[in-house]
Amino acid sequence: MADFFNSVFSYFGLKVPFKFIYSNEYWMVDIGRHVFPVKKYRMLYEKVIALGARHRNFIEPQEAKENDLLLVHTSKYIKKVSTGTLSSIELQALELPFSPEVDRFFRLMTGGTIKTVEEALKTGLAVHLGGGFHHAFPDHGEGFCLFNDVAVAIEKMKHENKINRAMVVDCDLHQGNGTAFIFSKKDYVFTFSIHQMDIYPSEKPPSDLDIGLWSGDNDEAYLSALSPHFPRVYQEFKPDLVVYIAGADPYRRDMLSGLDISAEALKKRDRIIIESARKLKIPIAIVLGGGYAPEIEETVQIHLNTIRTAIKTYSRKL
Repeated sequence: MADFFNSVFSYFGLKVPFKFIYSNEYWMVDIGRHVFPVKKYRMLYEKVIALGARHRNFIEPQEAKENDLLLVHTSKYIKKVSTGTLSSIELQALELPFSPEVDRFFRLMTGGTIKTVEEALKTGLAVHLGGGFHHAFPDHGEGFCLFNDVAVAIEKMKHENKINRAMVVDCDLHQGNGTAFIFSKKDYVFTFSIHQMDIYPSEKPPSDLDIGLWSGDNDEAYLSALSPHFPRVYQEFKPDLVVYIAGADPYRRDMLSGLDISAEALKKRDRIIIESARKLKIPIAIVLGGGYAPEIEETVQIHLNTIRTAIKTYSRKL
């Protein structure tokens, strides 16, 4: 009971009984001048503190252990990463400058998502101020993703018999090709993805349910494509855990997006997904996913909107 009260903070008078997972190391990694804005992690942390959270409401993650990474990634690939012997082709696919510091960053991020799903299973909800690296495959990284934190976390929970079935609800701009591939032959994970079709990745291994949008699609198209599936997919698959990749990059001003989606529509997206899980009492672990607006504050605000929606939803009694 003491742990419960220590985890509670007040947000406009609401009592919020869940944890945030975050490390200051997230934004300290040096990747040079890059479209991937690691500074957003610190900025979002400061915004959450401003909402009323205290340091005791945060959990500092540890690096994912090698045995955990091996639940998804091949030993050959992990050895290449740890020894810094990725080939030039592999580095080109990763699209990030590689260093031991970058390796540490992704191991820590993966440990953060593991902790997030563990906490979600305890309290019903947890939020990782990071994560969502869904382009990593078992034997290689892609698209800013060295390790697939979501897949590792789910496989660890399954391996430890903490869940029987899990669902990935991927609302990043880009299809989660690595996640779809990893779980393609595993009937205990349902993968859902709503994404822009006419951008990276060019090859999209099928998810269990893919919803494809096209350049120029607006709020109405986005929400009308998304909303009919919730809560239906939850009710039909009956997962013990949902991992929600709440990408900020479908936003109309995002540098990588061709969609015409407003921040308000993304808030409605969050409500649909989070409230549906809450009403069915399904634990939900929220990770951030992408966000590359030219003004980093816009990306941070979209992520903060997701957190506010989660707080309001889980502060109400069922």
